[in-house]
Amino acid sequence: MDLDVAQVRAFVRTAEELHFGRAAAALAITQQALSKRIARLESLLGTRLLERGTTGVHLTEAGARFLPPARQTLAAADAAVAAVVGPDRPLRVDVWGHLYAPIRTLAQVAGSAGELTLGHGRDLPSVTTALLHGDIDAAFGRVHPPLHTGLTHRLVRLEPVDAVLSADHPLAAQPALRPDQLRDCVLWAPGALDRLDFLHQFAERFGIRQRAASVNLGLTHFLTEVVQDPHRFSLLPADVPLPEVPGLRSVPLVDPTPLYAWSLLWLTGNGHPGLNDLTAACAAQAAQRRWLEYDPARDWLPEPPAQ
Repeated sequence: MDLDVAQVRAFVRTAEELHFGRAAAALAITQQALSKRIARLESLLGTRLLERGTTGVHLTEAGARFLPPARQTLAAADAAVAAVVGPDRPLRVDVWGHLYAPIRTLAQVAGSAGELTLGHGRDLPSVTTALLHGDIDAAFGRVHPPLHTGLTHRLVRLEPVDAVLSADHPLAAQPALRPDQLRDCVLWAPGALDRLDFLHQFAERFGIRQRAASVNLGLTHFLTEVVQDPHRFSLLPADVPLPEVPGLRSVPLVDPTPLYAWSLLWLTGNGHPGLNDLTAACAAQAAQRRWLEYDPARDWLPEPPAQ
């Protein structure tokens, strides 16, 4: 009798959670797919492993006997993969939020973080799925709740945010702006605002009622759209290298200064030694460059800077 590891993993996770929804979320699959895997395993074994009732999910006697060796099976399968892959493979790191250039922060720590290979995640949900599936080891970008419980989160950098606008904008000549001075302007977003948590919370907090969405075709295209209308503005982290866009102006925001929070994510329990190197390199750069300075009387964050 040949056991399917994916089916065994589905059973073990459900037996631990005693909840199909939480187990499916932990495995980054649908509840329907989870149920099918467990049903196929029960069919193969010729017995029920889990009882589903109005009071919840419970192990049968057969399920309780199967659970300990099933865990051993998963441990052996994971060890077999690790033995082939080896501990010396590069740390697989993905990023998201490409318009805000997350790579520039990773580049400042890469020299002391060991060997890295980079992916090209589209957004936080897709990167979360890759982490849960074990396709990558770590990820870097802006994290916002709700965050999957199976992931570890480490704050790396709090970066001041500037307003970008046309040189013809009525506020363009100011040396600095308060966020509330932008209340009557149009916030230009690189996509639907309900998917852009930082911009959405900024607009809500500072009363920006006029909002419009573009299509993210890259930073140059996006900023060219910003300068086409003297009433538009958008936000960019202060250290993002700006392309040569005629008529573009970047103005610091103060009283308060919005901060963009960059974080590392990894699957809790991932033992790749490169994770220690990467987190240590980030901590060293944060201390040297004062990346984690935060004063609630001076700065604004959408959520507290918990680490």
